[in-house]
Amino acid sequence: MTAEDLRPAKQRHGVFRTKSVEQSMKDTDDPDSKLRKDLGTWDLIVFGVAVVVGAGIFTITASTAGNVAGPSVSVAFVIAAIACGLAALCYAEFASTVPVAGSAYTFSYATFGELIAWIIGWDLILELAVGSAVVAKSWSKYLNQVLGQIGVDLPTQLPMGPLAFDWGALLLVAVLTTLLALGTKLSSRVSLVFTTIKVAIVLLVIVVGIGYVKAANYSPFVPPAAPATEGETGLTQSLLSVFGGAGSSNFGIYGLLAAASVVFFAFIGFDVVATAAEETRDPQRSLPRGILGSLAIVTVLYVAVSLVLTGMVKYTQLADQPDGTQATLATAFADLGVNWAATVISIGALAGLTTVVMVLMLGQIRVIYAMGRDNLLPRPLSRTGSRGTPLRATLIVGALVALGATFFPAGDLEQMVNIGTLFAFVLVSIGVVILRRTRPDLKRSFRTPLVPLVPILSVLACVWLMLNLSVETWLRFIVWMIVGGAIYAFYGRTHSRVRNERQQETSGR
Repeated sequence: MTAEDLRPAKQRHGVFRTKSVEQSMKDTDDPDSKLRKDLGTWDLIVFGVAVVVGAGIFTITASTAGNVAGPSVSVAFVIAAIACGLAALCYAEFASTVPVAGSAYTFSYATFGELIAWIIGWDLILELAVGSAVVAKSWSKYLNQVLGQIGVDLPTQLPMGPLAFDWGALLLVAVLTTLLALGTKLSSRVSLVFTTIKVAIVLLVIVVGIGYVKAANYSPFVPPAAPATEGETGLTQSLLSVFGGAGSSNFGIYGLLAAASVVFFAFIGFDVVATAAEETRDPQRSLPRGILGSLAIVTVLYVAVSLVLTGMVKYTQLADQPDGTQATLATAFADLGVNWAATVISIGALAGLTTVVMVLMLGQIRVIYAMGRDNLLPRPLSRTGSRGTPLRATLIVGALVALGATFFPAGDLEQMVNIGTLFAFVLVSIGVVILRRTRPDLKRSFRTPLVPLVPILSVLACVWLMLNLSVETWLRFIVWMIVGGAIYAFYGRTHSRVRNERQQETSGR
């Protein structure tokens, strides 16, 4: 049996037709859609840290501790990190074996077939676009704080009937869209500067904050489960707590598990490194190091910050206020009168969240670019300009993210991002096992250890975290997938490049 015989692309038809790894690699040489290879290992690590260190530390840690898990939020970070680590090992093998733009979308096309590839691509659009809009709004809130701290009374959100015009988020997205259009290398350099600033501030938080830690604040480490309230039960309750017959998923063991699913949002982004595979000079070596290296760095930072934060003040001081105001990393320092640190943290958050939005948008653009190259989305979205970047896709993504961030409230959209990412992790983990069996001949510069054990554990960990998301999140996710299925049925299925090429080959025989 030859390598040609092993190619799944020759064995599947209809909506389950696959695109061979060889064809995916060949497509990267198309002069009309060729990306420039500018990135090295350090660039990928910077991208990974840039997108991950931000929303989790600056916006989620404090509110999750105050409302869901108490001091045990640090354990929640460890649980989420384990799930991410297992998935990262699978991503590293896929990315180094198939160094093509599109990340999980491209991997799924080579293993599961076109329909699943479309589903995962549609899923990634949800993860990255909504994530960009949510973090852009968080950036705008911090900008409002910084302006207030320097004496400028200029709200970043202006009422417009039932909606609000968020000019801060619009400004950020417009600037980042311009940078991404000018080139990936320039974006990487800007990201490096901002990432250096925010990591330095995070380290400052740890060093300064540790002096205010009191052991008494860690007790109880896992607060007793809160009684059910009218607003917390029903659709807003975690799916697992509903199955378990619990009346609440705030605090207690269900709160800890729910917190792991919430803070998972803080790790979203390391998988974006895989979307830049096609722009990496030595993807077989650099991609595994970029993915695993960035994840290791941010895990240490997250656990350290959460321990310091919950040791500085009682977790009850980090709960949401009656007016809806959420605690941030700066809240603990402000409560202790360390106002200079609160100011520095707010400025650091601006730098931190800037890079998060930029890299999420980069990943979104590359997924749309890859889907356009396969004609599952309009082909012009894959055209690259003189700077080697997909200009049309960049402008469209910038416009959509700007629309969402400027006019629509963030609400509970963080959980929508989480469920989309976890679903992608599940498929990538299964895909590693499938590709090992269908294409054992492929060169793998990085091999996931203990296959199939590690991929199975990754799937179980991700499904577990998905079950701890709210019922309404599951319902929204199902609706999003139904919409995506309709688009594929009426457009992607008939325009598919692989489908049309197969038909031409058949008719020519």
